[in-house]
Amino acid sequence: MLLTFAVVWFGTLDYRKLIQPDEGRYAEIAREMVVSGDYVTPRLNGLKYFEKPALQYWITAGAFKTFGEHDWVARFWPGLSGFLSVLLAFFTAQRLFGPRAALLGTVAFASTLFVVLIGHINTLDMGLSFFLQLALSGMLLANRDEATASERRRWMLIVWVALAGAMLSKGLIALVLCGGTLVVYSLLARDFSPWRRLELLRGIPLFLLLVTPWFVAVSLANPEFFHFFFIHEHFERFLTKAHGRYQPAWYFFAVLLLGALPWTLMLLQGWLGAWFRERRGGFQPQRFLVVWAWVILLFFSASSSKLPSYILPMVPALAMLTGVWLARVERRTLLVHMLAVVVVALVALYFAPSIVDNADAETPLEMMSAYARWATVAAYVLLAGAVGGTLLVAWRRLEAGILLLSLAGLLSLTIVIQGHENFGYSNSSYHLAQDVKPVLPPDVPFYSVGMYEQTLPYYLKRTLTLVNYRDELSFGIDQQPELWVPSFEEFRTRWIAGGDAFAVMSLSTYTSFVASELPMEVVARDTRRIVVRRPQTDAAPVH
Repeated sequence: MLLTFAVVWFGTLDYRKLIQPDEGRYAEIAREMVVSGDYVTPRLNGLKYFEKPALQYWITAGAFKTFGEHDWVARFWPGLSGFLSVLLAFFTAQRLFGPRAALLGTVAFASTLFVVLIGHINTLDMGLSFFLQLALSGMLLANRDEATASERRRWMLIVWVALAGAMLSKGLIALVLCGGTLVVYSLLARDFSPWRRLELLRGIPLFLLLVTPWFVAVSLANPEFFHFFFIHEHFERFLTKAHGRYQPAWYFFAVLLLGALPWTLMLLQGWLGAWFRERRGGFQPQRFLVVWAWVILLFFSASSSKLPSYILPMVPALAMLTGVWLARVERRTLLVHMLAVVVVALVALYFAPSIVDNADAETPLEMMSAYARWATVAAYVLLAGAVGGTLLVAWRRLEAGILLLSLAGLLSLTIVIQGHENFGYSNSSYHLAQDVKPVLPPDVPFYSVGMYEQTLPYYLKRTLTLVNYRDELSFGIDQQPELWVPSFEEFRTRWIAGGDAFAVMSLSTYTSFVASELPMEVVARDTRRIVVRRPQTDAAPVH
């Protein structure tokens, strides 16, 4: 089972081209670190970029230097941390709840939409979730009734190391979530014993030893870092709608229902009933897991900045609770849940062909039709696994039924994700870059006009000069205004002045320049973007 899982999990990391925005962004920051040799100040497109700490950039940069700049290497850390999260869930649950609960919870965890999707996309969320899960596991294992004093000390020091990793992955959120969980659990469960085992005298110095060097170094090199990172990126992001990611308070509840597929109802059953399953004295791990999930869900629901992946760290806790529930569930109850998955698969199969209805100029019918075929195959795989699993449960082979459903879930989700490569021509600049590179001389100006395509610098292996575009790069532009062109008018002046130059722009921007008779030669284009070159003679422009 582990070998099959590893092959499916890692074997697909290189199939898809990197897509915008996150995958291109985080691959490019790491690539620029390797090129510049500056591992203190992160830069995106040559501009200072302080939205997140540097740990994942370091890991990816190290992987680039070791294995080369390939798409699977860019996804190396999310893939590895997702795989380790699955192993860690089994390791922890086995020691807390026994091997049967550990196995069933882990196979559900490994085949959940949230985990499979985010573990195969180059974002920071899988790495953060892994470190938070490691801190959670350390806390649970340090407080086991059977743990010796030396085991408690060792696990608590692992907690502090994990908190440092989480802090260097995405900032202060790690301390907020872990501290909030401990406070709420102690108050609700009336159990303050974990506070006596925190190893503060050893743990805090260890945490500071791991975290402080980079924060000090980047602050000394960039005095503007402290305010932007700690004030703007933490407090203003949470309290205001400045990042344009506002969603209603119920948003993450809906995200959880979708992200937990195909185990949604079982995860809810395992989570919502867990508080009342554990009534013994002393430390209560199931209740701690319940609180952990609620704290994450409610904290991010209160935030004014919301993205679906923010609540990923609650999934390992829900999976372990689901394993406990599955290990004890009655056959009739499990049959109802399995039949519910059959219904979900039938709905997916019914709606998969209608994906083509979303075709437009940027994602034309050919792309949508191809993806619809992948989605249909995925729905058939899930349906087969759900029906087969239901029959096995009906024949009193509960574990076999759950394992078959998990395998079908993993395969169907993998098919859905890999099928997204059909949109690669639209959502990635890979093909555009391959057309441009043969005619692109080194060190020639390359403008990005009114837009910034996140994957293009990575695939061209060079930075671009932004024109009339700021967005998330506003801070870096304010620090280094000489690296951008503030207006279309100034761009026109530079373009007409002569010399070889390239530019990428949207099709609408290109049309407006054509109308104003700006001299341009088309080098490459796709459904979203067009790359032009300044004509090398003063002859009439070619469009």
